[in-house]
Amino acid sequence: MELLEVVKKIACALDEKKALDVKILDITKISVLADYFILASGENSNQLQAMIDIVEETMYKCGINSKRVEGSANSAWVLMDYDDVVIHVFSKEEREFYNLDKVWSDGEVVEF
Repeated sequence: MELLEVVKKIACALDEKKALDVKILDITKISVLADYFILASGENSNQLQAMIDIVEETMYKCGINSKRVEGSANSAWVLMDYDDVVIHVFSKEEREFYNLDKVWSDGEVVEF
């Protein structure tokens, strides 16, 4: 499966879990950190955990293992590193505070 297909599949899975403001950023032209960032927000720790679980399940089904996961549903920001794809799961407040949408605004938004 092509990487962009996997990224879109993750975004759709997050959307199905009622994640808020799911956004895919193509950062290939501006960074060597990864090819894509996925940003998503949740309203409470239960929803954040459901979002984390669906990302892990989707990536596992695609045959991709995580390189590293920082944070948990009890923290307000979870970073899931899958080498070429980095998923950021936030509480609404943390997403507004860190404003990665603006920090990485030079990235191209990918529709899914």
